Amino acid sequence: MSYTALYRNFRPLKFSDMVGQDHITRTLRNQVISNRVGHAYLFNGGRGTGKTTSAKILARVVNCLNPQDGEPCNECDICKEILEGSLTDVVEMDAASNNSVEDIRSIRDEVNFLPTKAKYRVYIIDEVHMLSTGAFNALLKTLEEPPEHVKFILATTEPQKLPTTILSRCQRFDFKKIPDGDIIKRLKIICTEAEIKIDDDALKIIAVLSEGHMRDAISILERCSQENTDNIKVEEVKELVGLPKLEYISRLARAIIEKDTIKALAVVDDVINDGKDLYNYLWEVVKYFKDILVYKATNNLKLYSEEELQEIKELANMSEEKKLLDIIYGLSDLENDLKWSSQKTIMFQTGIIKACRETNFIQTKQIENNLVNEVKPKRTVENRTISNEVSNVSNGNAGNTNTDIAWKKVIDVLKRDGKIRLYTALINTRINEVNDLIWEVEFPNGLTSFNQKILEDVNNKNELVKEILKITGKEVHLKYKDLKNAPKAETSKTSSPINDLGIDINIID
Repeated sequence: MSYTALYRNFRPLKFSDMVGQDHITRTLRNQVISNRVGHAYLFNGGRGTGKTTSAKILARVVNCLNPQDGEPCNECDICKEILEGSLTDVVEMDAASNNSVEDIRSIRDEVNFLPTKAKYRVYIIDEVHMLSTGAFNALLKTLEEPPEHVKFILATTEPQKLPTTILSRCQRFDFKKIPDGDIIKRLKIICTEAEIKIDDDALKIIAVLSEGHMRDAISILERCSQENTDNIKVEEVKELVGLPKLEYISRLARAIIEKDTIKALAVVDDVINDGKDLYNYLWEVVKYFKDILVYKATNNLKLYSEEELQEIKELANMSEEKKLLDIIYGLSDLENDLKWSSQKTIMFQTGIIKACRETNFIQTKQIENNLVNEVKPKRTVENRTISNEVSNVSNGNAGNTNTDIAWKKVIDVLKRDGKIRLYTALINTRINEVNDLIWEVEFPNGLTSFNQKILEDVNNKNELVKEILKITGKEVHLKYKDLKNAPKAETSKTSSPINDLGIDINIID
């Protein structure tokens, strides 16, 4: 008998089985009860939040021979065939691999035929944002005026990539991240039915690590249950998901805060000798400093034990918010440099020494940027010296004053509401209103990979767009522009007697 993954085995079969999306399941049930089910739906949200599950339940309940209080019975012939995947009237399509015009045209040709057994022919199109422009155009007419016997359910993680003509023809439901408490409740039910023994603290860790995605939580639980058939504990969960020893991270954090270079390098040696990947380790150190900053601002963290929280509290009390921000920016730049370096160990050790000695990363980076962008080298061969001529370089579009004020309000709101990750990622940014629909966020100090991952998160993008909508009344699309790492003007190396001294002279034309 083939093995079935836990998340598939315990996929909810009714709306009432779903957790954390009551605002959606309640509305869908009421539509079914009142016989007001729409012809096209758009389910939007992060991975593992219930989009596909809701689509499958809706496809069953609109065709169910014996619906009960807006729920499918899952016992009639139609429900059973849909659950088995054998009913041709319910079609599931992955737009990531079926995104051509021909794929959508085949649907357009099929919708004219009546269902073979069910009341409705239902098309569930997952990852719909992956459709090509031509495919969207082919879908548009059918979506606008479908036959009465056809229902469309579109699912996506990136609704901003859909044409407005498609969006305006769908009932949109936004699936939010599932609260940790609801994830824990669902995991306990799964553990009971699957006979998995696990500590409550381990369940809490899994819920936090899943970051609001139920499927991720179930996948982590499954990995842990395969490694340990007795009783799963917190330490085993952390080890299985690859969290490095917190001792290495907290020791380095303390050394940097205390500006103790010797202790910091000793920790680095321990990490290297233990065979840890320096890039992954640095990523965890940056996140740890972020957690210290969050704790300092909110006095609240979920992932740590009482003993670990005491250490974080002590480190937070030793540092000002600005200092922590400086460290995060500095280590994020080091992370970016480390990615492209062929001498990772040397680069890492040098970066940590700098972290211990610098008092203001941001100010230092601005000085470095000025030297790179604003200084033009001039040769004076006779004196064998090089003089620098500093010029004021315009940064281009200064942006609209009202837009700048609105952007500052958005960042202030993020700080006020305790959304520290987003707030720290957007500090020192400028805004450029390209047009009424597009705002460009400019990063004068560069866009680090750490901040880029935060900003590319779908939920964070939606949060920013919502705040802008509240403040300006405009629904905009955000783009990010890295000013520091923008392509530079071509340079040509010129041979001169100065080259004999081992100095490369780049003349900027």
